[in-house]
Amino acid sequence: MPEIAPPTVSVCIPTYQGAAHIGAAIESVLNQSLVDFELVIVDDNSSDDTVALVKRYLDPRIRILQNISNLGPQGNWNRCLGEARGTYFKLLPQDDLLAPHCLAKQVAILEQDRAQDIALVFSARTIVDARARPLMVRGYAEGRTGVIGAQRLIRHCLRSGTNLIGEPGSVMFRRQLAKSVGLFDASIPYVLDLDYWFRLLLQGDSYYLQETLASFRVSHGSWSVAIGVKQSVDYRRFIGKISRNGNFSTRRIDIISGNIMAELNKYMRLIFYRLILR
Repeated sequence: MPEIAPPTVSVCIPTYQGAAHIGAAIESVLNQSLVDFELVIVDDNSSDDTVALVKRYLDPRIRILQNISNLGPQGNWNRCLGEARGTYFKLLPQDDLLAPHCLAKQVAILEQDRAQDIALVFSARTIVDARARPLMVRGYAEGRTGVIGAQRLIRHCLRSGTNLIGEPGSVMFRRQLAKSVGLFDASIPYVLDLDYWFRLLLQGDSYYLQETLASFRVSHGSWSVAIGVKQSVDYRRFIGKISRNGNFSTRRIDIISGNIMAELNKYMRLIFYRLILR
């Protein structure tokens, strides 16, 4: 039998108890203008109707995999990484959505980068509520569409005390690069994604798209909301981890500013969640 060519993109959805919103996430992938993708859904031993709902979709580009025991976010994200076959990789949390041209526009940037100087592409994203109603747009305040140097982006994230790059749905990178970067590490849970973005940025620069190409959902069931009270503690731990790694060339002002802003951001998030989730 001839070997089947790998897809251009692997979109992977790690899911656990995701029945409430995973259908919308799947639909947002199936509605992409770029059609050469695989959609890999890895269920982390859910007890709700997640798997039954996913199996209703008969599109041949979809693969549904089930963990025989619960692996947690780190294990499930890493299984997604291991199962992907595409040239490019995007992780899409079960609550989140992609805009129709997300894959096409991010792939175009990486395809044009013949020298492979770009380690990741990221975009602005819309924050939506449980009913997918837009609440606000978040983007990279100090950048317009184009290349942003790795060290500049890392330093800005550290000083801001938050993840300016964004949630996984807004990010795409070459799957081959993961072989150099390694696996996701949830030893500091809140920065599971940002830790990986920083490690990718040790391999090259970033490219930012001002267009909102993904939506990040905040609701009572969101993992990010569930760990919200730990965010400032985890971010300060992350700053300490990065400052001890000489590859990141951190400065004292980065550390001081980051620790102050992480604490301020905690209260801003708590107020924001309280207002929209009441």
